[in-house]
Amino acid sequence: MVETFTFGRFYNQRPELKRLIPAFISSYRTLFAILWIIGFGSLFMWQRDNVDRFWIFKTVQEHPFPVLRPFLFNLTDFGGKGDGTTLNTKAFERGVAAIAKLRKKGGGQLNVPAGYWLTAPFNLTSHMTLFLSEGAVILAVQDEKYWPLMPPLPSYGYGRERPGPRYCSLIHGQNLKDVDITGHNGTIDGQGQTWWTKHRQKVLNYTRGPLLQIMWSSDIRISNITLRDSPFWNIHPYDCKNISITNVTILAPLFGAPNTDGIDPDSCENMVIEDCYISVGDDGIAIKSGWDQYGIAYGQPSTNILVRNLVVQSMVSAGISIGSEMSGGISNVRVENVIVWNSRRGMRIKTAPGRGGYIRHITYENVTFDNVRVGIVIKTNYNEHADDGYDRKAFPILGNISFIGIHGQGVRVPVRLHGSDDIPLRNLTFRDMSVGTTYKKKHIFQCAFVQGRVIGTIFPAPCDNLDLYNEQEQLVKRSSSQNITDIDYDF
Repeated sequence: MVETFTFGRFYNQRPELKRLIPAFISSYRTLFAILWIIGFGSLFMWQRDNVDRFWIFKTVQEHPFPVLRPFLFNLTDFGGKGDGTTLNTKAFERGVAAIAKLRKKGGGQLNVPAGYWLTAPFNLTSHMTLFLSEGAVILAVQDEKYWPLMPPLPSYGYGRERPGPRYCSLIHGQNLKDVDITGHNGTIDGQGQTWWTKHRQKVLNYTRGPLLQIMWSSDIRISNITLRDSPFWNIHPYDCKNISITNVTILAPLFGAPNTDGIDPDSCENMVIEDCYISVGDDGIAIKSGWDQYGIAYGQPSTNILVRNLVVQSMVSAGISIGSEMSGGISNVRVENVIVWNSRRGMRIKTAPGRGGYIRHITYENVTFDNVRVGIVIKTNYNEHADDGYDRKAFPILGNISFIGIHGQGVRVPVRLHGSDDIPLRNLTFRDMSVGTTYKKKHIFQCAFVQGRVIGTIFPAPCDNLDLYNEQEQLVKRSSSQNITDIDYDF
Protein backbone atom coordinates (compact mmCIF):
# COMPACT_ATOMS: atom_id res chain seq x y z
CA MET A 1 0.00 0.00 0.00
CA VAL A 2 2.81 2.33 0.79
CA GLU A 3 4.46 1.73 -2.60
CA THR A 4 1.16 2.16 -4.37
CA PHE A 5 0.42 5.33 -2.49
CA THR A 6 3.89 6.70 -3.16
CA PHE A 7 3.62 5.89 -6.87
CA GLY A 8 0.23 7.57 -7.08
CA ARG A 9 1.38 10.58 -5.13
CA PHE A 10 4.35 10.91 -7.49
CA TYR A 11 2.01 11.12 -10.48
CA ASN A 12 -0.29 13.51 -8.63
CA GLN A 13 2.63 15.82 -8.04
CA ARG A 14 4.05 15.52 -11.63
CA PRO A 15 1.05 15.10 -13.93
CA GLU A 16 2.90 16.59 -16.89
CA LEU A 17 5.37 13.68 -16.90
CA LYS A 18 2.61 11.29 -17.87
CA ARG A 19 2.09 13.29 -21.04
CA LEU A 20 5.80 13.80 -21.76
CA ILE A 21 6.91 10.15 -21.56
CA PRO A 22 4.93 8.93 -24.64
CA ALA A 23 6.11 11.93 -26.62
CA PHE A 24 9.68 11.32 -25.55
CA ILE A 25 9.50 7.62 -26.45
CA SER A 26 7.92 8.46 -29.81
CA SER A 27 10.64 11.01 -30.60
CA TYR A 28 13.30 8.57 -29.47
CA ARG A 29 11.91 5.81 -31.69
CA THR A 30 11.78 8.19 -34.63
CA LEU A 31 15.36 9.28 -34.06
CA PHE A 32 16.47 5.66 -33.65
CA ALA A 33 14.70 4.69 -36.86
CA ILE A 34 16.37 7.52 -38.78
CA LEU A 35 19.80 6.60 -37.42
CA TRP A 36 19.20 2.92 -38.20
CA ILE A 37 18.21 3.71 -41.79
CA ILE A 38 21.25 5.94 -42.25
CA GLY A 39 23.55 3.31 -40.73
CA PHE A 40 22.10 0.45 -42.75
CA GLY A 41 22.22 2.52 -45.93
CA SER A 42 25.85 3.40 -45.30
CA LEU A 43 26.68 -0.24 -44.63
CA PHE A 44 24.87 -1.29 -47.80
CA MET A 45 26.75 1.24 -49.92
CA TRP A 46 30.02 0.21 -48.30
CA GLN A 47 29.34 -3.45 -48.98
CA ARG A 48 28.21 -2.77 -52.52
CA ASP A 49 31.41 -0.89 -53.27
CA ASN A 50 33.48 -3.67 -51.69
CA VAL A 51 31.44 -6.70 -52.69
CA ASP A 52 34.40 -8.51 -54.13
CA ARG A 53 36.45 -8.20 -50.96
CA PHE A 54 34.00 -8.70 -48.14
CA TRP A 55 31.04 -10.79 -49.19
CA ILE A 56 30.53 -13.31 -51.92
CA PHE A 57 27.59 -12.97 -54.23
CA LYS A 58 24.68 -13.76 -51.95
CA THR A 59 22.35 -13.82 -54.93
CA VAL A 60 24.16 -16.80 -56.46
CA GLN A 61 25.34 -18.77 -53.41
CA GLU A 62 22.13 -20.56 -52.67
CA HIS A 63 21.86 -23.97 -54.28
CA PRO A 64 18.99 -23.69 -56.79
CA PHE A 65 16.51 -26.46 -57.43
CA PRO A 66 14.61 -27.01 -60.70
CA VAL A 67 11.13 -25.56 -60.66
CA LEU A 68 8.22 -27.99 -60.50
CA ARG A 69 6.01 -27.18 -63.48
CA PRO A 70 2.23 -27.60 -63.41
CA PHE A 71 2.15 -29.19 -66.88
CA LEU A 72 4.14 -32.17 -68.14
CA PHE A 73 4.73 -33.38 -71.70
CA ASN A 74 6.78 -36.13 -73.34
CA LEU A 75 8.56 -35.59 -76.61
CA THR A 76 6.67 -38.59 -77.97
CA ASP A 77 3.43 -36.63 -77.46
CA PHE A 78 4.55 -34.46 -80.39
CA GLY A 79 5.65 -37.24 -82.71
CA GLY A 80 9.21 -37.70 -81.48
CA LYS A 81 11.04 -40.97 -82.19
CA GLY A 82 14.20 -41.89 -80.35
CA ASP A 83 15.60 -44.25 -82.94
CA GLY A 84 18.74 -42.23 -83.76
CA THR A 85 17.73 -41.66 -87.41
CA THR A 86 14.38 -39.80 -87.35
CA LEU A 87 14.82 -36.02 -87.34
CA ASN A 88 12.93 -34.72 -84.30
CA THR A 89 13.26 -30.97 -84.85
CA LYS A 90 9.53 -30.51 -85.42
CA ALA A 91 8.70 -32.55 -82.32
CA PHE A 92 10.91 -30.32 -80.18
CA GLU A 93 9.43 -27.19 -81.76
CA ARG A 94 5.86 -28.38 -81.15
CA GLY A 95 6.67 -29.25 -77.55
CA VAL A 96 8.23 -25.82 -76.91
CA ALA A 97 5.27 -24.09 -78.58
CA ALA A 98 2.82 -25.94 -76.31
CA ILE A 99 4.75 -24.81 -73.22
CA ALA A 100 4.96 -21.24 -74.50
CA LYS A 101 1.16 -21.03 -74.33
CA LEU A 102 1.29 -21.90 -70.63
CA ARG A 103 3.59 -19.10 -69.48
CA LYS A 104 0.92 -17.38 -67.39
CA LYS A 105 0.05 -20.71 -65.76
CA GLY A 106 3.59 -21.52 -64.64
CA GLY A 107 4.94 -23.10 -67.82
CA GLY A 108 5.65 -26.74 -68.44
CA GLN A 109 8.19 -29.53 -68.59
CA LEU A 110 9.24 -31.35 -71.75
CA ASN A 111 10.55 -34.83 -70.97
CA VAL A 112 13.03 -36.47 -73.32
CA PRO A 113 12.75 -40.24 -72.65
CA ALA A 114 15.55 -42.77 -73.03
CA GLY A 115 16.62 -43.09 -76.65
CA TYR A 116 18.59 -41.29 -79.34
CA TRP A 117 16.80 -38.13 -80.46
CA LEU A 118 18.35 -36.69 -83.60
CA THR A 119 17.55 -33.02 -84.13
CA ALA A 120 18.56 -29.80 -85.81
CA PRO A 121 18.82 -26.63 -83.66
CA PHE A 122 15.71 -25.55 -81.78
CA ASN A 123 14.75 -22.72 -79.41
CA LEU A 124 13.57 -22.80 -75.82
CA THR A 125 10.87 -20.65 -74.21
CA SER A 126 10.41 -18.99 -70.81
CA HIS A 127 9.08 -20.90 -67.79
CA MET A 128 10.22 -24.16 -69.30
CA THR A 129 12.03 -27.26 -68.07
CA LEU A 130 13.85 -29.44 -70.59
CA PHE A 131 14.30 -32.76 -68.78
CA LEU A 132 16.65 -35.48 -70.09
CA SER A 133 15.79 -38.85 -68.61
CA GLU A 134 18.41 -41.47 -67.83
CA GLY A 135 19.55 -42.93 -71.14
CA ALA A 136 18.23 -39.98 -73.14
CA VAL A 137 20.62 -38.61 -75.78
CA ILE A 138 19.85 -35.52 -77.84
CA LEU A 139 21.92 -35.94 -81.01
CA ALA A 140 22.91 -32.93 -83.13
CA VAL A 141 22.46 -33.38 -86.85
CA GLN A 142 25.89 -33.09 -88.49
CA ASP A 143 25.00 -31.51 -91.84
CA GLU A 144 25.48 -27.74 -91.49
CA LYS A 145 22.64 -27.01 -93.93
CA TYR A 146 20.26 -27.72 -91.02
CA TRP A 147 21.94 -25.12 -88.82
CA PRO A 148 20.44 -21.59 -89.19
CA LEU A 149 22.71 -18.58 -89.41
CA MET A 150 22.69 -15.74 -86.89
CA PRO A 151 24.30 -12.28 -86.85
CA PRO A 152 27.64 -11.98 -85.05
CA LEU A 153 27.45 -11.16 -81.37
CA PRO A 154 27.24 -7.37 -80.96
CA SER A 155 30.18 -7.33 -78.53
CA TYR A 156 32.34 -9.24 -81.02
CA GLY A 157 31.43 -7.70 -84.39
CA TYR A 158 32.79 -10.84 -85.99
CA GLY A 159 31.74 -14.46 -86.12
CA ARG A 160 34.73 -15.27 -83.85
CA GLU A 161 36.30 -17.64 -86.36
CA ARG A 162 35.19 -16.02 -89.59
CA PRO A 163 33.67 -12.64 -90.50
CA GLY A 164 29.93 -12.31 -90.99
CA PRO A 165 27.20 -14.56 -89.60
CA ARG A 166 27.66 -17.57 -87.35
CA TYR A 167 25.86 -20.86 -87.01
CA CYS A 168 23.16 -21.07 -84.35
CA SER A 169 23.64 -23.26 -81.28
CA LEU A 170 21.96 -26.65 -81.11
CA ILE A 171 19.81 -25.59 -78.13
CA HIS A 172 19.18 -21.86 -78.18
CA GLY A 173 17.27 -19.20 -76.27
CA GLN A 174 16.94 -15.42 -76.29
CA ASN A 175 15.16 -13.04 -73.90
CA LEU A 176 14.11 -15.90 -71.66
CA LYS A 177 13.23 -16.02 -67.98
CA ASP A 178 13.01 -18.99 -65.63
CA VAL A 179 14.43 -21.93 -67.60
CA ASP A 180 15.70 -25.28 -66.35
CA ILE A 181 17.81 -27.70 -68.38
CA THR A 182 18.19 -30.74 -66.19
CA GLY A 183 17.58 -34.46 -65.94
CA HIS A 184 18.84 -37.80 -64.69
CA ASN A 185 22.23 -37.29 -66.34
CA GLY A 186 20.90 -37.48 -69.88
CA THR A 187 23.26 -36.38 -72.64
CA ILE A 188 23.42 -33.65 -75.26
CA ASP A 189 25.77 -34.92 -77.97
CA GLY A 190 26.99 -32.41 -80.55
CA GLN A 191 28.58 -35.06 -82.78
CA GLY A 192 31.29 -32.53 -83.41
CA GLN A 193 33.79 -34.71 -85.25
CA THR A 194 32.53 -33.59 -88.67
CA TRP A 195 32.69 -29.94 -87.64
CA TRP A 196 36.23 -30.28 -86.27
CA THR A 197 37.45 -31.88 -89.49
CA LYS A 198 35.86 -29.21 -91.66
CA HIS A 199 37.29 -26.49 -89.44
CA ARG A 200 40.80 -27.90 -89.80
CA GLN A 201 40.32 -28.19 -93.55
CA LYS A 202 39.06 -24.57 -93.64
CA VAL A 203 35.99 -25.47 -95.67
CA LEU A 204 33.42 -23.86 -93.35
CA ASN A 205 32.17 -20.45 -94.45
CA TYR A 206 30.92 -19.43 -91.00
CA THR A 207 31.83 -19.78 -87.33
CA ARG A 208 30.72 -23.03 -85.74
CA GLY A 209 27.81 -22.93 -83.30
CA PRO A 210 27.90 -23.79 -79.58
CA LEU A 211 26.06 -26.75 -78.14
CA LEU A 212 23.98 -24.62 -75.76
CA GLN A 213 23.67 -20.84 -75.94
CA ILE A 214 21.34 -18.62 -73.89
CA MET A 215 21.31 -14.87 -74.64
CA TRP A 216 19.85 -11.81 -72.86
CA SER A 217 18.07 -13.99 -70.30
CA SER A 218 17.76 -14.40 -66.53
CA ASP A 219 17.11 -17.10 -63.95
CA ILE A 220 18.66 -19.95 -65.92
CA ARG A 221 19.48 -23.25 -64.19
CA ILE A 222 21.51 -26.04 -65.84
CA SER A 223 22.10 -29.19 -63.81
CA ASN A 224 22.54 -32.98 -63.81
CA ILE A 225 23.28 -33.48 -67.50
CA THR A 226 26.25 -34.44 -69.69
CA LEU A 227 27.41 -32.51 -72.74
CA ARG A 228 29.85 -34.08 -75.16
CA ASP A 229 31.57 -33.43 -78.50
CA SER A 230 30.29 -29.93 -79.12
CA PRO A 231 31.05 -28.45 -82.56
CA PHE A 232 32.39 -25.33 -80.78
CA TRP A 233 31.98 -23.98 -77.22
CA ASN A 234 29.75 -26.15 -75.04
CA ILE A 235 27.77 -23.79 -72.77
CA HIS A 236 27.73 -20.10 -73.68
CA PRO A 237 25.57 -17.77 -71.55
CA TYR A 238 25.66 -14.34 -73.19
CA ASP A 239 24.62 -11.14 -71.39
CA CYS A 240 22.58 -13.10 -68.82
CA LYS A 241 21.84 -12.64 -65.14
CA ASN A 242 21.28 -15.13 -62.33
CA ILE A 243 22.63 -18.33 -63.85
CA SER A 244 23.59 -21.54 -62.09
CA ILE A 245 25.41 -24.51 -63.61
CA THR A 246 25.56 -27.42 -61.20
CA ASN A 247 26.64 -31.05 -61.40
CA VAL A 248 27.34 -30.97 -65.13
CA THR A 249 29.82 -33.19 -66.99
CA ILE A 250 31.39 -31.80 -70.16
CA LEU A 251 33.53 -34.01 -72.40
CA ALA A 252 35.46 -33.65 -75.65
CA PRO A 253 38.70 -35.20 -76.94
CA LEU A 254 41.76 -33.54 -75.40
CA PHE A 255 43.30 -33.20 -78.87
CA GLY A 256 41.72 -32.66 -82.26
CA ALA A 257 38.59 -30.95 -80.89
CA PRO A 258 39.40 -27.25 -81.43
CA ASN A 259 37.67 -24.54 -79.39
CA THR A 260 35.50 -26.93 -77.43
CA ASP A 261 35.52 -24.73 -74.32
CA GLY A 262 33.46 -26.14 -71.47
CA ILE A 263 31.63 -23.12 -70.03
CA ASP A 264 32.11 -19.55 -71.29
CA PRO A 265 30.28 -16.89 -69.24
CA ASP A 266 30.20 -13.85 -71.53
CA SER A 267 29.11 -10.42 -70.21
CA CYS A 268 27.19 -12.24 -67.46
CA GLU A 269 26.24 -11.12 -63.96
CA ASN A 270 25.52 -13.19 -60.84
CA MET A 271 26.57 -16.66 -61.83
CA VAL A 272 27.64 -19.80 -60.01
CA ILE A 273 29.41 -22.80 -61.56
CA GLU A 274 29.85 -25.68 -59.14
CA ASP A 275 30.32 -29.43 -58.74
CA CYS A 276 31.26 -30.03 -62.38
CA TYR A 277 33.71 -32.29 -64.21
CA ILE A 278 35.15 -30.82 -67.41
CA SER A 279 37.61 -32.48 -69.80
CA VAL A 280 37.75 -30.73 -73.18
CA GLY A 281 39.92 -29.69 -76.12
CA ASP A 282 40.30 -26.05 -75.04
CA ASP A 283 39.62 -23.99 -71.90
CA GLY A 284 37.59 -25.73 -69.24
CA ILE A 285 36.06 -22.38 -68.32
CA ALA A 286 36.73 -19.08 -70.09
CA ILE A 287 35.15 -15.91 -68.67
CA LYS A 288 34.69 -13.27 -71.37
CA SER A 289 33.09 -9.87 -72.03
CA GLY A 290 33.48 -8.86 -75.66
CA TRP A 291 36.26 -8.33 -78.17
CA ASP A 292 38.28 -5.14 -78.72
CA GLN A 293 36.37 -2.06 -79.94
CA TYR A 294 33.10 -4.03 -80.19
CA GLY A 295 33.29 -5.16 -76.57
CA ILE A 296 34.25 -1.66 -75.42
CA ALA A 297 31.24 -0.18 -77.24
CA TYR A 298 28.86 -2.86 -75.93
CA GLY A 299 30.12 -2.17 -72.44
CA GLN A 300 28.64 -5.11 -70.54
CA PRO A 301 31.05 -6.64 -68.01
CA SER A 302 31.16 -10.09 -66.51
CA THR A 303 30.84 -9.69 -62.75
CA ASN A 304 29.94 -11.58 -59.57
CA ILE A 305 30.95 -15.05 -60.77
CA LEU A 306 31.63 -17.89 -58.36
CA VAL A 307 33.42 -21.05 -59.57
CA ARG A 308 33.84 -23.85 -57.02
CA ASN A 309 34.24 -27.59 -56.52
CA LEU A 310 35.44 -28.46 -60.03
CA VAL A 311 37.74 -31.04 -61.56
CA VAL A 312 39.12 -29.82 -64.89
CA GLN A 313 41.41 -31.17 -67.60
CA SER A 314 42.72 -29.25 -70.62
CA MET A 315 45.77 -30.40 -72.56
CA VAL A 316 45.51 -27.60 -75.14
CA SER A 317 44.68 -24.46 -73.18
CA ALA A 318 43.88 -23.94 -69.47
CA GLY A 319 41.69 -25.26 -66.72
CA ILE A 320 40.14 -21.87 -65.99
CA SER A 321 40.80 -18.78 -68.12
CA ILE A 322 39.81 -15.14 -67.98
CA GLY A 323 39.85 -13.56 -71.43
CA SER A 324 41.19 -13.09 -73.89
CA GLU A 325 37.98 -11.34 -74.98
CA MET A 326 37.46 -9.10 -71.94
CA SER A 327 36.93 -5.63 -73.38
CA GLY A 328 33.73 -4.99 -71.43
CA GLY A 329 35.54 -5.67 -68.16
CA ILE A 330 35.68 -8.62 -65.75
CA SER A 331 35.48 -8.23 -61.97
CA ASN A 332 34.44 -9.90 -58.72
CA VAL A 333 35.37 -13.45 -59.68
CA ARG A 334 36.11 -16.11 -57.08
CA VAL A 335 37.57 -19.52 -57.96
CA GLU A 336 37.78 -22.00 -55.09
CA ASN A 337 38.22 -25.72 -54.44
CA VAL A 338 39.35 -26.57 -57.97
CA ILE A 339 41.60 -29.40 -59.16
CA VAL A 340 43.33 -29.06 -62.53
CA TRP A 341 45.06 -32.26 -63.63
CA ASN A 342 46.99 -33.52 -66.65
CA SER A 343 46.74 -30.12 -68.33
CA ARG A 344 48.82 -27.61 -70.23
CA ARG A 345 47.95 -24.71 -67.90
CA GLY A 346 46.09 -24.32 -64.65
CA MET A 347 44.77 -20.77 -64.11
CA ARG A 348 45.25 -18.32 -66.98
CA ILE A 349 44.47 -14.65 -67.53
CA LYS A 350 45.03 -13.46 -71.09
CA THR A 351 44.65 -10.06 -72.72
CA ALA A 352 46.44 -7.70 -75.11
CA PRO A 353 46.80 -4.09 -76.22
CA GLY A 354 43.61 -3.06 -77.98
CA ARG A 355 41.33 -4.90 -75.58
CA GLY A 356 40.71 -2.02 -73.19
CA GLY A 357 38.50 -2.92 -70.24
CA TYR A 358 39.77 -4.29 -66.95
CA ILE A 359 40.35 -7.48 -64.97
CA ARG A 360 40.19 -6.79 -61.25
CA HIS A 361 39.20 -8.22 -57.88
CA ILE A 362 39.89 -11.85 -58.78
CA THR A 363 40.51 -14.45 -56.06
CA TYR A 364 41.82 -17.99 -56.47
CA GLU A 365 41.70 -20.05 -53.29
CA ASN A 366 42.36 -23.71 -52.54
CA VAL A 367 43.51 -24.68 -56.03
CA THR A 368 45.42 -27.91 -56.71
CA PHE A 369 47.58 -28.66 -59.74
CA ASP A 370 48.47 -32.24 -60.65
CA ASN A 371 50.79 -32.78 -63.64
CA VAL A 372 50.33 -29.30 -65.14
CA ARG A 373 52.87 -27.70 -67.45
CA VAL A 374 52.38 -24.11 -66.21
CA GLY A 375 50.36 -23.49 -63.07
CA ILE A 376 49.48 -19.77 -63.03
CA VAL A 377 49.74 -17.65 -66.18
CA ILE A 378 48.99 -13.98 -66.82
CA LYS A 379 49.69 -13.05 -70.42
CA THR A 380 49.30 -9.50 -71.77
CA ASN A 381 50.32 -9.98 -75.41
CA TYR A 382 47.60 -12.36 -76.62
CA ASN A 383 47.36 -10.52 -79.93
CA GLU A 384 44.32 -11.94 -81.66
CA HIS A 385 41.93 -9.29 -83.03
CA ALA A 386 38.60 -9.23 -84.83
CA ASP A 387 39.87 -6.74 -87.42
CA ASP A 388 42.23 -3.79 -87.80
CA GLY A 389 39.77 -1.26 -86.35
CA TYR A 390 40.85 -1.68 -82.75
CA ASP A 391 42.56 1.10 -80.80
CA ARG A 392 46.24 0.25 -80.35
CA LYS A 393 46.31 2.40 -77.22
CA ALA A 394 43.34 0.75 -75.52
CA PHE A 395 45.36 -0.89 -72.76
CA PRO A 396 43.49 -3.11 -70.29
CA ILE A 397 43.91 -2.56 -66.55
CA LEU A 398 44.83 -5.59 -64.43
CA GLY A 399 44.98 -5.58 -60.65
CA ASN A 400 43.82 -6.81 -57.26
CA ILE A 401 44.35 -10.50 -58.01
CA SER A 402 44.94 -12.94 -55.13
CA PHE A 403 46.28 -16.49 -55.08
CA ILE A 404 45.67 -18.19 -51.73
CA GLY A 405 46.18 -21.85 -50.92
CA ILE A 406 47.79 -22.95 -54.19
CA HIS A 407 49.21 -26.48 -54.01
CA GLY A 408 50.15 -29.33 -56.27
CA GLN A 409 52.79 -31.58 -57.78
CA GLY A 410 54.39 -32.30 -61.11
CA VAL A 411 54.34 -28.67 -62.29
CA ARG A 412 56.96 -27.49 -64.75
CA VAL A 413 56.62 -23.70 -64.25
CA PRO A 414 54.44 -22.82 -61.23
CA VAL A 415 54.02 -19.09 -62.00
CA ARG A 416 54.48 -16.96 -65.12
CA LEU A 417 53.36 -13.32 -64.78
CA HIS A 418 54.01 -11.54 -68.05
CA GLY A 419 53.10 -7.88 -67.64
CA SER A 420 54.47 -5.12 -69.83
CA ASP A 421 55.32 -1.44 -69.67
CA ASP A 422 51.88 -0.63 -71.15
CA ILE A 423 49.97 -3.29 -69.19
CA PRO A 424 51.62 -3.67 -65.78
CA LEU A 425 50.22 -6.12 -63.24
CA ARG A 426 49.29 -4.37 -59.99
CA ASN A 427 48.31 -5.47 -56.48
CA LEU A 428 48.92 -9.20 -56.80
CA THR A 429 48.97 -11.30 -53.63
CA PHE A 430 50.42 -14.77 -53.02
CA ARG A 431 49.83 -16.61 -49.77
CA ASP A 432 50.03 -20.24 -48.64
CA MET A 433 51.57 -21.66 -51.81
CA SER A 434 53.48 -24.93 -52.13
CA VAL A 435 53.83 -26.45 -55.59
CA GLY A 436 56.11 -29.38 -56.31
CA THR A 437 58.06 -28.84 -59.51
CA THR A 438 59.49 -31.18 -62.12
CA TYR A 439 62.24 -28.74 -63.17
CA LYS A 440 64.93 -27.47 -60.85
CA LYS A 441 65.97 -24.43 -62.84
CA LYS A 442 66.31 -21.14 -61.02
CA HIS A 443 63.61 -19.04 -62.67
CA ILE A 444 60.50 -21.13 -62.24
CA PHE A 445 58.59 -18.24 -60.65
CA GLN A 446 58.73 -15.83 -63.56
CA CYS A 447 57.76 -12.14 -63.57
CA ALA A 448 57.79 -9.05 -65.74
CA PHE A 449 56.33 -5.65 -64.77
CA VAL A 450 54.63 -6.99 -61.65
CA GLN A 451 53.81 -5.22 -58.40
CA GLY A 452 52.45 -7.09 -55.42
CA ARG A 453 53.28 -8.98 -52.28
CA VAL A 454 54.01 -12.39 -50.85
CA ILE A 455 52.65 -13.09 -47.36
CA GLY A 456 54.63 -15.66 -45.40
CA THR A 457 56.82 -18.34 -46.92
CA ILE A 458 55.86 -19.88 -50.23
CA PHE A 459 57.39 -22.48 -52.53
CA PRO A 460 58.89 -22.02 -55.01
CA ALA A 461 60.65 -18.82 -53.98
CA PRO A 462 58.95 -15.78 -55.54
CA CYS A 463 60.50 -13.50 -58.11
CA ASP A 464 62.28 -10.33 -56.97
CA ASN A 465 59.47 -8.08 -58.24
CA LEU A 466 57.26 -8.80 -55.21
CA ASP A 467 57.39 -7.30 -51.72
CA LEU A 468 57.83 -9.80 -48.88
CA TYR A 469 55.64 -9.78 -45.75
CA ASN A 470 55.59 -12.07 -42.74
CA GLU A 471 52.53 -14.05 -41.62
CA GLN A 472 51.37 -11.07 -39.57
CA GLU A 473 51.39 -9.04 -42.81
CA GLN A 474 54.27 -6.87 -41.67
CA LEU A 475 56.67 -5.72 -44.37
CA VAL A 476 59.96 -7.63 -44.33
CA LYS A 477 61.56 -6.61 -47.61
CA ARG A 478 60.56 -4.17 -50.31
CA SER A 479 61.11 -5.13 -53.95
CA SER A 480 64.06 -3.39 -55.55
CA SER A 481 62.34 -3.20 -58.95
CA GLN A 482 58.91 -4.15 -60.23
CA ASN A 483 60.04 -4.13 -63.87
CA ILE A 484 62.53 -6.97 -63.61
CA THR A 485 61.93 -9.47 -66.41
CA ASP A 486 62.88 -13.13 -66.20
CA ILE A 487 60.24 -14.65 -68.49
CA ASP A 488 61.60 -17.78 -70.12
CA TYR A 489 59.39 -19.54 -72.66
CA ASP A 490 62.03 -22.17 -73.37
CA PHE A 491 60.77 -24.29 -70.47
